[in-house]
Amino acid sequence: MIEKQMTSGGEETKKLYYEDSHRKEFKATVLSCEERLTAKGKKDGYAVVLDQTAFFPEGGGQFGDRGFIDDVEVYDTHEKGGIILHYTKMPVEAGTTVTGKLDFAERFSRMQEHSGEHIVSGIVHRLHGYDNVGFHLGSENTTLDFNGELSEEELLEVERLANEAVFADLPVQISYPSREELKTLDYRSKIEIEGQVRLVEIPGVDICACCAPHVTHTGEIGMIKFIACDRHRGGCRVTMLAGIRALKDYQEKQTQVTAVSVALSAKPEKIGEAVLRLKEQQEATRFQLNRMQAIYLEQKLDSISKEDTFALLFEEDLDNVAVRNFVNSAVERFEGICAAFVGTDEKGYRYILGSKIKDVRELAKELNTRFAGKGGGKPEMVQGSLNGTEAGIRSAIGDFL
Repeated sequence: MIEKQMTSGGEETKKLYYEDSHRKEFKATVLSCEERLTAKGKKDGYAVVLDQTAFFPEGGGQFGDRGFIDDVEVYDTHEKGGIILHYTKMPVEAGTTVTGKLDFAERFSRMQEHSGEHIVSGIVHRLHGYDNVGFHLGSENTTLDFNGELSEEELLEVERLANEAVFADLPVQISYPSREELKTLDYRSKIEIEGQVRLVEIPGVDICACCAPHVTHTGEIGMIKFIACDRHRGGCRVTMLAGIRALKDYQEKQTQVTAVSVALSAKPEKIGEAVLRLKEQQEATRFQLNRMQAIYLEQKLDSISKEDTFALLFEEDLDNVAVRNFVNSAVERFEGICAAFVGTDEKGYRYILGSKIKDVRELAKELNTRFAGKGGGKPEMVQGSLNGTEAGIRSAIGDFL
């Protein structure tokens, strides 16, 4: 990485991550360790200030680094007025010399993601003129918000070009140009920057103002993979993975593909076709099942007499449309109330009540009250669900009638 060292004035923390983004461990002197308080005045750990640090604070769209100061865990890092605060749960004695150790696996993963984001944003800007108006490097993936939409074909092209930039192992160059030099440069920046501007440049791909640590060469990124693209505020939000996160995602998906391949007795490259065939078979089976249910319920209807004032049906598993058709047909055959309950005593029941001449809402209200149910509808038909036993429901209906 090509970088000019910035000199820090006053009491600002010396930022070792600008000297070497790959530094995992360092020595420092503890300048202060102050107890933190919440807005309500409750104790909330400590803020430790060192004379120098390799911990990158929250900023530039990503979280602060974590790790240890000696054996005290640093769970977050922030910057205020040039001073970097290391948040801990335990105190560290001021004036002592300590060893800082980064959670470098997480730091390196974030550098892969952040440098990958620069490549993608630079390519999108160059090809389509869209600006990156939002960036979030989360714990699981990275999202990039652009002020324009990208088609599926355009996304594939951007992804291909981004990985070509990775494979080219280009240098990631850091510079601190003067205000006069900045006027001659075409660089990306999401905000107006006061003071010294730090530029991150990947030759031929992107140049952007950024305060975060990056990889030294694009080859360290490994690969870039888009996993989603959604419309967002008039543009689009691209979700991407890079480096070790992309590898983990591929491994997890390969495990799932293998499991599906075995279950369907199909080669991995043929599982899409196998799933479509299975879906067609399921639809045919569902059609046949619905037909058999209709025949069964028709037989139930034939057993209802026109003189009956109440028809009651309990079944463990029936299609909801078939049950509704049964109730509709039943209320046409006699002038009483038809009640159909589908489920079990253990899992509860979903129900449909219907009648041509009676208001079934009163019965539904009674059942819902007694069996912690819910539902609603019109005077002629109500649908809902409740928890109770068949015997209890039959008894409640008997009491109501």
